[in-house]
Formats: sequence, C-alpha cells, structure tokens
Amino acid sequence: MFKYPDSKKKFFTEDIFGVQVEDSYRWMEDEMHPDLPTWIKEQNDLTQEFLNEGPEKETIKKRLTELAHYDQYNDLMIVGKHIIYQLNDGKKGQGVYYIQDGLDDKPQVLIDPNDLSDDGTVAVYFSGASKDNRYITYLIASAGSDWKELRIMDLETRQVLDDKLEWVKFTFTSWQDNGFYYSAFDAPNDGEVYSGINTGMKVFYHKLGDDQSLDKEIFSDPDHPKRYHSVLVTEDEKTLILSSRQGTYGGEIKIKAHGSEEFVTLFSGFDSSKQYFSSKDDYAYFLSDEGAENKKVLRVHTKTLEIDTLIDEAEHALMNATLVKDKLILHYLKDVKSNIRIYDLNGDFLNELHLHDIGTPFSFTSSDSYDEIFFGFTSYLEPTGFYTFKLDHLNISPFKTSQVKYNPADYITDQIFTTSKDGTRVPAFVIRKKDTLMNGQNPCKLYAYGGFNSPQLPNYNPAIIYFIERGGIHVVANIRGGSEYGQAWHKTGMLLDKQNVYDDFIGVAEHLIENKYTSPDHLSAEGRSNGGLLAGAIMNQRPDLFKVVFPIVGVMDMVRYHKFTIGWGWAVEYGNPDEEVHFHNVYKYSPLHNIEGKDYPATLVVTSDHDDRVVPAHSFKYIARLQELNTSKNPMLVRIAKNQGHGAGKSIQQIIDEESDKMTFLFKHIK
Repeated sequence: MFKYPDSKKKFFTEDIFGVQVEDSYRWMEDEMHPDLPTWIKEQNDLTQEFLNEGPEKETIKKRLTELAHYDQYNDLMIVGKHIIYQLNDGKKGQGVYYIQDGLDDKPQVLIDPNDLSDDGTVAVYFSGASKDNRYITYLIASAGSDWKELRIMDLETRQVLDDKLEWVKFTFTSWQDNGFYYSAFDAPNDGEVYSGINTGMKVFYHKLGDDQSLDKEIFSDPDHPKRYHSVLVTEDEKTLILSSRQGTYGGEIKIKAHGSEEFVTLFSGFDSSKQYFSSKDDYAYFLSDEGAENKKVLRVHTKTLEIDTLIDEAEHALMNATLVKDKLILHYLKDVKSNIRIYDLNGDFLNELHLHDIGTPFSFTSSDSYDEIFFGFTSYLEPTGFYTFKLDHLNISPFKTSQVKYNPADYITDQIFTTSKDGTRVPAFVIRKKDTLMNGQNPCKLYAYGGFNSPQLPNYNPAIIYFIERGGIHVVANIRGGSEYGQAWHKTGMLLDKQNVYDDFIGVAEHLIENKYTSPDHLSAEGRSNGGLLAGAIMNQRPDLFKVVFPIVGVMDMVRYHKFTIGWGWAVEYGNPDEEVHFHNVYKYSPLHNIEGKDYPATLVVTSDHDDRVVPAHSFKYIARLQELNTSKNPMLVRIAKNQGHGAGKSIQQIIDEESDKMTFLFKHIK
C-alpha cells in the first residue's frame, strides 16, 4: 500500500435536500490556502517518484519527442491577400504565426509567441480581422488561463498597436468602422483570479487608439448575470447580430440595423440553438436546430427581418456551414464520417467534395484575392495539413502538409458499432496496426467525452501513434451527449438522461472485451474535462472493467461545480444542483460523492494549477477521497502541472512531459 501525503481531513457535512453530504476536503477549494502548496508538492513528489522507478519513462519520453518533431500546422486564416497560419516544427514551445501573400510566396514570421515568455507558456490566438483586411486582433493567454489580453496588429506595417484590453474571456472580435466589438467580465477579486465565479458578461465597442477605459458598453443584462453575450457584424457593416446564451447550449438572437437605437429579438428562447455564420448583401445566414434536430440553414433579410428556411434538415447531422465565394459549404456527419456538400445561395445542391480519408475537414475560407478555397484536414493517422480546391473542378491539392516518422500504411482506422444498455447503437473508431491479433491480450485505451453537444471527430495525436507502436489499440467512443447524430444524440445524454453516457461507455468497453480486442487486465479508460467526469463516474460504477483510469481535468464534484468561474454555464447540460430534482440526479453519479471503500483500478488524476475552467479543487478533493478509501494495492496518484490551465496553450514540452507520464503509468500496469 502507498503512504500518501496527509490531506488534512476536516470533517464537514451539510444537509442538501435531506441528504447528508460530506465535504471534508472543502478547504482545498481556497486557492490561497496556506496548506495547499505543501500538499501539492508532496503529491507531485510521490507521483514522480513512482513514475521514475526504472528506465522506462526516459525511453518513452525519447520516442514521444521524436514523434512530436514534425511540422505542426494550425489556425489557418485568409485576410485579403494574406495567408496566415501557425506552424511549429515540434521543437518550439508555441507555434509561430507566419504570413505569406500568395500560394508560392515565401512565408515570413508575423508573431512569435515564444518571444513572450522564457518557458513557452504564453500562447497566442487570432480573434478577428477588420473588414478592410488591414488589422487583425489576437488574444494572449498566460499559463493556459481562460483570462486573455487582447492586442491589435497593423498588417501593413506589421506593428502591434498600443491598444491593450485586459481581463477578457470567451471572446472574439467583430469589426465595424474604426473599431470592434468584444465581450468581457469585470476583473476578478484578489485571491479569486482562478476560482472566483465570473458573471455579468458585457459587450463593449473599442475604437482604435482609445484606452480601454473609454470603451463604450454596448450591451449588458444585469437581470440575468449568468448569460454569455457576443456581437457580430454583417459583412456590409450595417447590421449587428447579438447572441445571448444561458450556458453552453441554446440561446436567443437579437438584431440591430445600422442607425437603430435598440436591438430587436429575431429568435427568442434558450431551448434551441441558433448560430449566425455569415452574410451576403441584405441576407444573414444562420444554423438552427429549432424543430430540426439535425439542423437546418435559415436566411434572414436584414431589413425586413423575414425568415425563410434555405436548406432543410437532412437525414444526417449538420455540423457547421460556411459562406465562401457565393457558395455555402456544409459539413455533415454520416455515422461520424465527414461529408462536405456545396450549395448555391438559393439553397440548391451543387456538388460534393470527396475527402481522401476518414478525417475531419475544417476552416473553409478564401477571399477575392484567390480563386482557390482553402481548408484544413486531419485524421487519427494524418497530422493537420492545409489544402485547396477550386469550385469548377473540386480537385484537392496540398498546400502545407507534414511528413511523419512512421509508416502510415502499417496502420488502419476501423469503425465498430456496439449496443448500449437500452439497446442504442453506439459507434466507435478503432485505430490499430493492420496485423493486430484479436487475442484479448492487447493493451487498449478507451477514450470518450460524452457531453456539451461536442462530437469526437478524428484528430491527430502522436501519443496515439506511440501507443499503437507498443502494440496498443486506441478506441474513441462516440457516446451520447455529443452531436454525432444531431440534437437527439446530445439531449439523450444530458440532464436527467446523463446516465446514458456512462452506459454507452461501459457498453463499448464490454464489446471490446467480448470480441477479444482486449481484456480487463489490459484496458484503460481516459477522459478530459466533461470526459474526466465520465472517467470518474465509470470507475465508481464498473471498476472491474478497467486496469488503469485517467480522469483528466475532470468535473468531479457535481454538487458544487456551479460555484466556480463559469461553472454556472454548465447547468443547461447537467442541471442546477440548487434544484432538488437535479441535485438528486447529479449526486447519483458525482465521482467525488460515490467513492466507496472498495478496490479501484490504478488511477492517475491529471490537473493543473492554473485551470480556471474546471478548477483544480475538483481533482484535489477527488484524489484525497480516493487515497482515503481505496482498498486495492493499486496507486491512486495525481499529477498537478505548474503554469498550465485546462488544456489550451500548452507548450510542446509540457505536452510531451504529460504524455510521457501517462504512458509510463499505463505500461507499469498493462503489459
């Protein structure tokens, strides 16, 4: 048995709707508590001592480093004649933004985030461009925090302006005249920067050259402080589109024509999703799932506000839509496989873009400077690359692609279908070597997310390649809670139906075991964020199925999740624990509150000290409880990363270090 650090249990219970809820590690919620730094250090020391036993960690780290050293492309944007993208050769902390004017032009460095920190922990994200293509805005994030600083660059001079907007979060910019709209919260109180609740989002207009204190407040809703707000400007700069959401799903849309004093409601209610995506002349285009669970395309006349359905709901789920060169490019999913269809502005189908593999296309974009349409593509076996095609022939040509340090021909992506507890058919992708024997002895990692309308689509990760090199099988389960099959798939995995998510995951695990892909002694489970909640819940419900579990930056305390940062926005997904029916529902599966004195699989909890999305107290309290009650000889350990947040903005080295630790932990238990 392991000797764990003293978590200083301070026995405490409270009565919630007649249930005595123990919360004896609540002191860990205080990010300034004087005992927390020592506890964190002792936990990290114990974890690293265990991982460093033997030579395997360094061997793993060396190979993961080799696999990470490839051209990593990201974040493609076309601004007039400028092609802007991010590239990391795998050896820098952060990807560098390059700019080139023309397909064959020599790229030049535009912004190098590595100049902003010594350790590669400051990240940059583009957030918008002016309509005249002269200015871009970008966000600067330190140590993975959701808090950002907003800056502006003049693309003609390549100079960064003096304008500096601070304490912005969950925003983009939309330009009009000599400035732009953005969203922000009030600055947090001292000692609550990473854990304090964020409410009262406002929309401001910033004029170039002004101090932030002069920015004009455009919209706020003090009667409903727990809502997100953002403003977008149509391409002709004559109309404002105001989107308001009560949480992570659903919302209403207001609209204001140029010169009008007030916003008027265009789409009311918060029970369905309405998403503005582009405009042309006097029309604005929206995606909506109101009365169409697979989504449809709506067209709104910005002067008369007349609404008509341009493209009806289809048999398959519509993920997103883009207006490029007077054409609508729609991304559908057919059994979680991408299908790209092109329509004219009358809603008539024109053609289909045929992709070369099972993967994920994204960021369709262009400008009047180019005949080509640009887009990105990635798969489980292919790193992100950028491609082009022309509308007159749809032949896809590579623009920027990477070479990998293994033979992709040795690998395969399969799709299987399993049956959940209630008979629901659940798909999963299986990535493996072609010659893998199904003998029940293969190391297998099962990953899923299962929530927030987020589909789990193919995406490249060199750590997956390493795992398969070691004889592993990587499985991604497309369980309910996502949007793989539209809103019906999402809604049957949320609120009072959340248990379906866990049943789906368990069903996939049982299928893998029954069909000799693996066995309980060789199967691991992993999930991040909402998927970390999933990992904790299934470990409580079916510990017998798994040898190793990785709950990563998970929502582990379902009774108090809504009391930190923007956790209140998740109530539309989980239900508000302050309401009796939802409290009893979330309490049934809350990872923290369902830990019992029994044998658990080897567990490595992963979190970060600067996570202000899912505050690390979730993981702190959870691991303390696991270490207290686990009766098996398996280790219950936690990895608490320094100067990192919820996941975005990590340096390459931080990613390699985390994946090395996870793989080392896994292969200490699965051979």
